[in-house]
Amino acid sequence: MEVSNELAIKKPKRLTSVVWNHFQRIRKADVCYAVCVHCDKKLSGSSNSGTTHLRNHLLRCLKRSNYDVSQLLVAKKKKKDTSLSLANVNASYDEAQRKDEYFKPTVMKSDLEQRKDEVISLGSCRFDQERSQLDLARMIILHGYPLTMVEHVGFKIFVKNLQPLFEFVPNSSIEVSCMEFYLKEKQKVYEMINRLHGRINLAIEMWSSPENAEYMCLIAHYIDEDWKLQQKILNFVTLDSSHTEDVLSEVIINCLMEWDVECKLFAMTFDECSDDDDIVLRIKDRISQDRPLLSNGQLFDIRSAMHVLNLIVQDAMETLREVTEKVRASVSYVKSSQVIQGKFNDIAQQIGISSQRNLVLDSSTRWNSTYFMLETVIGYKSAFCFLQEHDPAYTSALSDIEWEWARSITGYLKLFVEITNIFSGDKCPTANRYFPEICDVHIQLIEWCKNPDDFLSSMASKMKAKFDKYWSKCSLALAVAAILDPRFKMKLVEYYYSQIYGSTALDRIKEVSDGIKELFNAYSICSTLVDQGSALPGSSLPSASTDSRDRLKGFDKFLYESSQSQSAISDLDKYLEEPVFPRNCDFNILNWWKVHTPRYPILSMMARDILGTPMSTVSQELAFGVGGRVLDSYRSSLNPDTRQALICARDWLQVESEDHNSSSALALYVDAN
Repeated sequence: MEVSNELAIKKPKRLTSVVWNHFQRIRKADVCYAVCVHCDKKLSGSSNSGTTHLRNHLLRCLKRSNYDVSQLLVAKKKKKDTSLSLANVNASYDEAQRKDEYFKPTVMKSDLEQRKDEVISLGSCRFDQERSQLDLARMIILHGYPLTMVEHVGFKIFVKNLQPLFEFVPNSSIEVSCMEFYLKEKQKVYEMINRLHGRINLAIEMWSSPENAEYMCLIAHYIDEDWKLQQKILNFVTLDSSHTEDVLSEVIINCLMEWDVECKLFAMTFDECSDDDDIVLRIKDRISQDRPLLSNGQLFDIRSAMHVLNLIVQDAMETLREVTEKVRASVSYVKSSQVIQGKFNDIAQQIGISSQRNLVLDSSTRWNSTYFMLETVIGYKSAFCFLQEHDPAYTSALSDIEWEWARSITGYLKLFVEITNIFSGDKCPTANRYFPEICDVHIQLIEWCKNPDDFLSSMASKMKAKFDKYWSKCSLALAVAAILDPRFKMKLVEYYYSQIYGSTALDRIKEVSDGIKELFNAYSICSTLVDQGSALPGSSLPSASTDSRDRLKGFDKFLYESSQSQSAISDLDKYLEEPVFPRNCDFNILNWWKVHTPRYPILSMMARDILGTPMSTVSQELAFGVGGRVLDSYRSSLNPDTRQALICARDWLQVESEDHNSSSALALYVDAN
């Protein structure tokens, strides 16, 4: 720096303060000045003035330059020739909105840069390159950022201004860090699951990609020791394009063995991956080698309730397809010009239609939008009929019978929209919530099949056939879960079964009663074995004997049954004989069982496992979708190991972050067309 008519003084003694790294001391006449090397501002440089005012100026000056002030003020000068260079990194920035220039600081090489993994102490602050890189990997996993973000120019500028000491690494290194993080978290999840006192339930989801690749996602559902409903993705497996049913069952079994949970498994929930029951049978055969199945396997094999509802809705939509196309054409005609729209509004007003809803077209990917379109159009039926009589250009009019079909089927769809909203909007979807809603669907299907209109009754029969297949597999599990709701117990089963089965209701109710007693007896036997120290570790149900020569396989059951007559009333009998709990909107079933565990020690074990069973596998975002789960293009482009690591680790991190941030993370899927 040159200052006219000014002479740099010779320092009589060494200036020890770190602030003199950023000021030049000069003399003018008999007065000493300290000139800032960043902004040329002159301040008092006299020895009597001290350095406090220089330090205060430096804080303001360097903050305007986005420099890490704490490092500069605390760090000791290691070499006399160390200096700071400033470079402008954004020449195009709007100068009118900013008085100060935007500078990018760079530190000249020193002995600190000779060790990449060195922990640098800066007063009360510490910078750790390895820790920072791990935090970056964690951020990428949690928020679903692409691995390539570490090579983006904007990201590099931001990080360098925030922490100049951070050394950038290629995305391949970040990928390694993500894998290391995943393996550490996987060990934690493994230990946690195997410490659970209760059992786990497994949901199987099938995914695809825009490139038609196929994946299988395995999600563990369970109720933890604090009686909180939890779920964790265990595996996200890439399937071979030529996979067969036996391969799918083998993949599931291998995943169970990988996590050592095959002996802790209570139930499995399938959706479209189990169209062929052979997959389920193969898994049952393998699992039954480790423990007996209950109630002929009915509590083991669950099908997604939301999935069957979607299948039923698709039948209705297909039946009404031609009518729906006319409705779309009618809406499109009215909205084709402002003149026609105005004419239609005038007609609606003249004939006394008070609806304030606007005509809208539906989306081909969401069936609830078709329902809303139909519902709105039906409200304007009189206006469309009037338009048909007075506008020859309107050629998409519906006949009287088509209007009746549209009205009836829209009424059917309303039920499914309401139930789907209930299922998908439940933040704590315990298994007891499904029985009354599914029974309502059953009752309505029976009534719809009685419709005198052959068109509507034929459609209802087709819908009921799909429902009956689901009901035959899941009705017992649904009923048992409802019985374990203290607000209902057996009364809800009796109420609905009398409407569904009529004269044969008592026999059906007895089947449910026998089923829950059989299940309770199995848990009671296990409780006895635990007391004797012979139960399977970490299991709440007895395991099958592995000794083929054991001639006393049934002795434990005989011992329990013969001693029951001499013992006090069982948990189940006591629970069922007591009055039902009053219904209220604030009731929390998990809190109820947590409080009443000492009163029903064995029954609470059973309730923990049953209430944690996922009765549906469809997320809220896909509840009304007509397509399946489609993985986004970024994740589908990753290699299989990295893809599984990022998806699983992200799921585990989201659970941890819920306490700090209630906002939902980015979705893994894109809507299917």
